[in-house]
Amino acid sequence: MPRDIHFELTHEMVENIETYSQLLKKEPNTILKEALELYFETQQKRLFEKNMNDENAMTNLDYDEFWDGIDL
Repeated sequence: MPRDIHFELTHEMVENIETYSQLLKKEPNTILKEALELYFETQQKRLFEKNMNDENAMTNLDYDEFWDGIDL
């Protein structure tokens, strides 16, 4: 379901989009879409790494300390 989102771009950003649009022969919408996709991909990786670090922080025991005294 499409939804309107209001955002503002600085004059410098608009000029950069126009410049790269001409240099790369791409529509401004394509440039913005690619930039957002890269942003989301980067943030997803960052959140994944943070979650992994948080999981690893749940214990301060190393492997040997954790399994010490366990007979398998």
